[in-house]
Amino acid sequence: MNQTVSQILKKQSYLFFLICVFLLSCKRKDKIDVSGINLNVKIERFDHDFDGFRNSNYPTKANQLYRHYGDFYVDFIERILGAGSVKDTAYFANLRKVFAARSYTDLKHEVDSVYPNLDKQEAEMTDAFKHIKYYYPQKNLPHVYAYFSGFQAQNSIGNHYIGIGLDLFLGANSKFYPALIETFPHYISRRFTPDNMVPRVIESLAREEMFEEQTEDDKSLLSRMVYNGKIMYFMDQVLPEIADSTKIGYTDAQLKWCNENQANIWGYFLEDNLIYETDYQKIQKYLTEAPFTPGLGDHNNSAPKLAVWTGWQIVKQYMDKNPKVTLQQLMTDRDEQKILNQSKYHPK
Repeated sequence: MNQTVSQILKKQSYLFFLICVFLLSCKRKDKIDVSGINLNVKIERFDHDFDGFRNSNYPTKANQLYRHYGDFYVDFIERILGAGSVKDTAYFANLRKVFAARSYTDLKHEVDSVYPNLDKQEAEMTDAFKHIKYYYPQKNLPHVYAYFSGFQAQNSIGNHYIGIGLDLFLGANSKFYPALIETFPHYISRRFTPDNMVPRVIESLAREEMFEEQTEDDKSLLSRMVYNGKIMYFMDQVLPEIADSTKIGYTDAQLKWCNENQANIWGYFLEDNLIYETDYQKIQKYLTEAPFTPGLGDHNNSAPKLAVWTGWQIVKQYMDKNPKVTLQQLMTDRDEQKILNQSKYHPK
């Protein structure tokens, strides 16, 4: 039977509509609904409260801050700021020097300019914490405190708290970072942006508190790959709206390079017999921060942390092929060889 052009176009439009509905329904199926979880994150501005020392009686103010912030106050004074022991009020003299310095005033002004409030970050943190609660309903989530410490600590985790160093999230073009180039090279400081705050908090929480890596010295590259891959996969689940490049700390070009060279990366690990290598000196360059990975790519355009990225792909493929495995089961599974085998990871 002959069909008119109009009829053919109608059928094609209907088919296209069905495909769109199917794809959208699949997307909705994968999206976790956390709207019913009663949780609201408030990032407390310790930096503002701490500044209150300048116009207060020091012993009185110290007691107020300790009563409110508890262990965080102690850790901030003793470990982050390095001002001395809170058991000895001699540290007040060091605090007076801090507040009298022009560097403190300049940094405070910059922090307050970039972060007059933390409304956006609180909303993002609330969503991330709700996702954690969805998967781990019994998890006691920490209080969240914001501070600045003269570029000493981007994040800090302690007893029932996680702290955020606002001075290490001022933006890639902050006037302060060029002077810190030896401590924070540009390939690191380019990620000191507001958009990186919540992902770095969640990564710290995952690595240092929820799923701390075992510390055996004889761990193979495969073991380290899969551990890091699981951390990245966990971030996928609790930060569903965050770009992959931000989660792993790549530029868009680095992420593109990894995707285009996935087979070459895996082949490199296999050909150099690195998968089961346990000598950390030989494998650390595939796990740690760097501007690129030596030995791969042309003109130093390769991405760093290739073992982290590869482990991420292995874990994602494993979970895709094993839909009955829950996030909780994945995170406690230490059989890296099984995960690799069942992922059937053979990029081409």
